Amino acid sequence: MSLEKITWKIYAFEDLTPHLLYEILKLRQEIFIIEQECIYPDIDGADQNCYHLCGFLDESLAALLRVVPPGLNREEPALGRISVREKFRGKGAGKMLIRKGIETARQQFGDRPIRIEAQTYLDSFYKSLGFHPVGEPYDLDGIEHIQMVLS
Repeated sequence: MSLEKITWKIYAFEDLTPHLLYEILKLRQEIFIIEQECIYPDIDGADQNCYHLCGFLDESLAALLRVVPPGLNREEPALGRISVREKFRGKGAGKMLIRKGIETARQQFGDRPIRIEAQTYLDSFYKSLGFHPVGEPYDLDGIEHIQMVLS
């Protein structure tokens, strides 16, 4: 399985097909609600205003994130709902996803800081991509998080 074969596509919400939207929500549910045993409002009203970066391998959704425009949740554009299918983790797909997400945010909103709300156990992963912590860790839906910014 060669991750170099991942095809990256960016979608505005209105460009998502019902089938792709279903796959996006299903992957997020598998990771955030089932795997992490976290009951939270994934469908939060923000998706309609975001760009959705999807990575496909052999026509299957391997990874995704949403690029949140500045002013929607935070002052800066943000990367959120960062999701990598379990079988692609630890092989570089996450770093590829974040780099593509940064590129997408800069294409859409210019060269400005980018924020993420990171689960603290991934702190060193995000630091390796240039993000730095801002503030103190906090509980979000039973999971410790920290705000991080890429300047």
